[in-house]
Amino acid sequence: MPAPLDEYPIHQTPLSMARVATSDKNFYDRSYFNAIDTGGELFLVTGFGVYPNLGVTDAFATIRKGDRQWAVKFSDALEHRSMDLAVGGYRIEVIEPLQKLRVVCEGDGEGGLGFDLTWEGTCPAVQEQPHLLLTSLRPQLDTSRFAQTGAWTGVISVDGEDIAVTPDRWMGSRDRSWGIRPVGDGDPAGRLVDEPSEGFWWMYVPLRFEGFSIIVIVQESPNGFRTLNDATRVWDDGRVEQLGWPRLDIKYHSGTRRPFAATLHMTAADGSAVTVEVTPRDGIALHVGAGYGGDPEWSHGQWRGRNWSARDVYDLTDPAIQGRIPFGVCEYPASATCNGIPGAGMFEHGSLGRHDPTGFADWSSVAP
Repeated sequence: MPAPLDEYPIHQTPLSMARVATSDKNFYDRSYFNAIDTGGELFLVTGFGVYPNLGVTDAFATIRKGDRQWAVKFSDALEHRSMDLAVGGYRIEVIEPLQKLRVVCEGDGEGGLGFDLTWEGTCPAVQEQPHLLLTSLRPQLDTSRFAQTGAWTGVISVDGEDIAVTPDRWMGSRDRSWGIRPVGDGDPAGRLVDEPSEGFWWMYVPLRFEGFSIIVIVQESPNGFRTLNDATRVWDDGRVEQLGWPRLDIKYHSGTRRPFAATLHMTAADGSAVTVEVTPRDGIALHVGAGYGGDPEWSHGQWRGRNWSARDVYDLTDPAIQGRIPFGVCEYPASATCNGIPGAGMFEHGSLGRHDPTGFADWSSVAP
């Protein structure tokens, strides 16, 4: 049967829009947002995804407040591909493509997490370099993505408190990505399971300054070979400027791989230095309640049955939770300066296993 999207002139292949052009189970199509209270401690992360070859759609939202983290998760069967971005009590409304969206997560009425937020871009959305990561001969990541910084308006309800969200105080970033990445259940027994990677190193830094935004993505192999390098300044008037090959200096808390400062050395189109100083604060582990790689409770695209939902609160001082945090990607709201100009944004980092440039020899290595 045709899909509702077949009514629109958007086809890329001879297939109906009911199907994607690959049979890889790991095909996904998702939206991600974060919301940062630049004048306080709150940090919200949320996303929505569809997985056509798994027949699943899901969404999550998680917020950190002090030493606790609230998480909401929804999952259901994907009956057909459409422009209805909704699952359970979660939905995204596209008000103006690439500029203005509304994101709603229904609360439980019992002091949990819910929100009604409107996003407005503060710079044009920018297409990133293709994301490609090979494991042996197989693409583990093969995706397209665009990113954008913006501001939020609305209300967040958490822990029995309604919090007004205003654009003078609340900013954030978002991305839209689609392609191949590990989703659903893990790989079956075979070489990829028997010979896992020695490590994974990733840094993603979207930052907002007066008049421009800077978005930096770096992905490296255990030996330091850079498999993704994307450093871009997006001016509010629409100009896009490449900033070359960033040189990175990340400082970690002793005995951990948790960053407390980072310097990004880049080069403008005219050859002048662009130096960004980033100071992360307490953040969120994406594999604690949000379903990203390493989350033992739930993962994106995993079949949990029809009309499934869950709500959890995590005590981040619990040793069992603390023991999980080093083994996944974490996101930190951050203050920043660019050549002395103040700004703010997010510092996302995953340093897992071996990474020669940092001096981490294996999965147990930490900063001195």
